Amino acid sequence: MRAEFYQKGVSIDYKNTSGATIAANTIVALGTTRCGVAGTDIPNNSVGSVFVEGVWIVPSTGAIALGAAVYYDASTEKATATATSTVPLGWAVAAAENDTVKIKLLG
Repeated sequence: MRAEFYQKGVSIDYKNTSGATIAANTIVALGTTRCGVAGTDIPNNSVGSVFVEGVWIVPSTGAIALGAAVYYDASTEKATATATSTVPLGWAVAAAENDTVKIKLLG
């Protein structure tokens, strides 16, 4: 099987079908296995960029230790160490403090 190079993969093209504009820097669940971060405002029914790499500072809730798996809770729009009813977001590059955590996206 042959493959054709498409892009580096720092960000991906994402079609917004949410019914509303996704604001830049918003966490975007990509199915049930990972998340990205909107690179620009993405109007409904339009394609925009979503970052799938990098280290990001995001709002968090609860204790999250350095190196811990981090999940996105869409109901609170915060990162958490709780895996139940959430989507994998990445891992903590530092312990959470002041209701934020630095995370490395899963990619």
